Amino acid sequence: MSVKTVQSNQKTKMSSLAWLRWASFGLAGLGLLVSLYLTWIKVANTSAFCGGVGDCESVNASRYSEVGGVPIAAMGAAAYAVILILLAVEPRSEFWRQWSPIAVFGLGFAGTLYSAYLTYIEIAVLHAVCPYCVVSAIAVTSVFVISVVRLWRSNSES
Repeated sequence: MSVKTVQSNQKTKMSSLAWLRWASFGLAGLGLLVSLYLTWIKVANTSAFCGGVGDCESVNASRYSEVGGVPIAAMGAAAYAVILILLAVEPRSEFWRQWSPIAVFGLGFAGTLYSAYLTYIEIAVLHAVCPYCVVSAIAVTSVFVISVVRLWRSNSES
């Protein structure tokens, strides 16, 4: 195999990893926007625009929408913000290139587990589904799946 072929393969892998990083960035941005909207709804004590889809009010007014008086959506917004920061600083130094993907994996994993729990609560306990919560669950689960792919690909390069 020639040096040019090896360099070309490395560039392709790097561009693939960069694309996955940007996909995660977009998904975390979407999750942040949804979480901020739901936080505003909760704090302003107003109604969410659900457009006749789902039952945002039942979910947002339930005892499961807060932990210790802090809206779940605010915690989600904080997690998405940290994910965005980690993805933004990742290319800045070797330290961040090594540890940011692992931290995003951890946050994505925790967010996916908690979203699964909240989805269970919506379906089995509240018998109501908030479409914004579904979007957030899909976003964080997608970030998690992409983080697994990114870690797997970066490890297979070594």
